[in-house]
Parts: sequence; C-alpha cells; structure tokens
Amino acid sequence: MAKKKSDQQDITCAFCGSPASASEVMVPSRYEGIYICSNCVEQLGDILKDYMSPAGKTSKSASGKEEKKEALSIPKPAEIKQFLDDYVIGQDAAKRFLSVAVYNHYKRLSQPSDDDVDIEKSNIIMVGPTGTGKTLLAKTIARLLDVPFTIVDATVLTQAGYVGEDIESLLTRLLQAADYDVEKAQRGIVFIDEIDKIGRKGDNPSITRDVSGEGVQQGLLKLLEGSIVNVPPQGGRKHPEQRMIPVDTKNILFICGGAFEGIERKIAQRLNSHVVGYSPNARKGVNRDNFLQYVAPQDLRSFGLIPEIIGRLPILTHLEPLDAQALRRVLTEPKNAIVRQYVKLFAMDGVKLEFTPEALDKIVEKAIEYKLGARGLRSIVETVMIDPMFEIPSTKKKKFEVTAEFVEDKLRGANFEINNA
Repeated sequence: MAKKKSDQQDITCAFCGSPASASEVMVPSRYEGIYICSNCVEQLGDILKDYMSPAGKTSKSASGKEEKKEALSIPKPAEIKQFLDDYVIGQDAAKRFLSVAVYNHYKRLSQPSDDDVDIEKSNIIMVGPTGTGKTLLAKTIARLLDVPFTIVDATVLTQAGYVGEDIESLLTRLLQAADYDVEKAQRGIVFIDEIDKIGRKGDNPSITRDVSGEGVQQGLLKLLEGSIVNVPPQGGRKHPEQRMIPVDTKNILFICGGAFEGIERKIAQRLNSHVVGYSPNARKGVNRDNFLQYVAPQDLRSFGLIPEIIGRLPILTHLEPLDAQALRRVLTEPKNAIVRQYVKLFAMDGVKLEFTPEALDKIVEKAIEYKLGARGLRSIVETVMIDPMFEIPSTKKKKFEVTAEFVEDKLRGANFEINNA
C-alpha cells in the first residue's frame, strides 16, 4: 500500500534517493523496504507513453544510438488516387500503381526496426507517349506527400569524369528539398524523368564509352538498390577537398518515367504482329491501336535498358495515349486546367474570358494532328491567345469570347495548317 507524506518513516526512493518528505506518495514494491516516489512514477509513465506510441517507436542507427521514428500520416491508396483524379485526366492504371507504391512506401517507413520481415521497396517505371501526364503525376503526388520529393532529368547525367552532372548529384536535389536534413531525405521519393534517353545506343560493343547511356545506368544501380552514397552538398562535380554528405538510399523510393519512342515496334515483334500492315501469324485479340498496354520488361531490354536496372524497377506500368475526348477534358476539367488558367489571367485584368465549345474542339483537333498530347494543347492555346493578351489590357473591354473562327484565323496566321474537312 502506498505511504502518504504524513506517514513519518525514514524511507527513501530506490530510484532517485529522495526522502519521503520530498514526495506526495511513496509507492512500495514487491520487496520489503523498497519504495518509489510519485515523481519517479510520473516520469516513468511519460517514458512508457512515448515508447509505446507510434510516434515514439525507436530504431537503432548505424552508430548504435536509438532514434525516434516520426509518425507518418498515411493516406490510403484510394485517397491518393482521388487526389490525382482532381489534376490528371484518365490514366487509371498508372494512378493505381502509383497510389499503392506510395502507400507501401509510407508503411515501410513506419515499420518497427525489430520486425522479422524486412519489406523491400518497389521502385516504379512508367512508359507512355509524350504529353500523357507522367511528369504531371509526379508533380501532383508531390503536393500530397509529407516526405521530401524531387524531380530530376536523366538527360544531364554522365559517368564521373565526363562533361555533365555526376549521378550522385540527383540526391543533392533531394537533400535541398529536405533542407539538408539527411534523416528526412533518406525517406524521400525521387522521380527520374526521361529515363529512356539513357538507353544503350546499340547491342554491339564499341571501343568508345557510352558515358551518357549505359554508363549512367550502371551508376544508377547502387542508388536504386540501396547503398550509402557520398553526395556533394551543392551538386555538380565532386571536388577532392569538398566535404561530402553520406546518404543511405535504402528507404528512398525511385519512380522513373520515359516516352520510349518506338517501343511499340519492339512490342509488336514480340507479339508476332506489326504496327502497320497485315501479319498472318499475328495473335488474335491484340489491340493494334495501343501496343503500349502489352509492354513487358523484355521490351525495355530490347529498347536499351540493361537487365540489372530493369530488375531494380520491379513495377512496370504504362500510360494510355490521349484521345480527342481525353484532350477535351484536359482543357477544362482539372483544377489547374489550361482554360481555367487563361480565364484566371484575364480575370486579373477585370475581363471575363469565354471559349465556345467549337473553339475547344478546334484546339483539340490541332493537338491530335501534331501528336504532342497535353503539351500540344498549351502551345496551341498560347498561340491563339497571344494577341488578346497583348491588346486587351490596354482597352476597356470587360468580356472576350474565343470562337472557332478566331482560333482558325490565329493558327493560320502562325503558319498552323488547318484541316477544313
């Protein structure tokens, strides 16, 4: 039974050694004559509360010291996809892959260090034509995440010692996104854009080194697999006297994207079909209008990616080419739709901007002709709107309507060919 302060006994706390007079209550133990003061009990309660809560679970670092794992607010895959739907039209398959991968990445970060099962990370590679939303998906996810996120371009990377940027410099941007907090950066996500541009130039060995192609792929292996990499804090080339920052990439999720222009022919050859023409041995049921939906790891190898890097990108997904209906929705539906952006620009000048349905159809028609996807829409709308954006701010107009005839006239003046079929 606990002894109160009023009970005058010559006893002390077995933990802190304070006398009974310094504590409200002295809690007895199962051993006779041994007591714990109420102050120590309260402190032990706080320690246990921190230890048992998700935010206070500890893990041991490389130095052997215990470190707290921060609690992560984990959005469910359906919530991630719903957020992506607000900004990206279509591409449901790619959204599902990305949502699950990001969700599992969060769960890996909150996994206790003493767990017997070590969950491996699943890096992703996305294949899709230009303008289908690969980079937009990555940028949109960045708005939702609580972990550092950065987008890097694979085309500027070369092997160490050659003109260009060192491969390790892509982690510099992740460090910058994390305000140079190494622990935070080691839980981040890196999106490598234009991964197809570092494909092997040919299957035949050459006496010259492929320093911007296969050489970069080989350099990326250790980053994708998970290892401790010395990163230059300011990026660029490594300097012998520069102080490096060691970064462990084990818990960094890598998402790669590329257009892989011409991979449809590789897929058609594997399926014993042809992109154009008739093949007597072609498989039945193959949708020849969209070969990308049949993309497989062996197609990436035929394109020029080495087997080692394909194995470190286990999740392969594709993005569908945008048809006329999808491009029409891209113009008006997303929260940051192109039309909404221009309406906002004109509203800042007190002008109400409107596009007729026929004008939007004409813009979509031209984008399909140039096969530039959603990026083509932006280029065409900018060409159409450049004169009104120059002239209207100097006038007293309060309303401006964009018609199909206006679009046709501006595109013809900009040397865009218009089909009047």
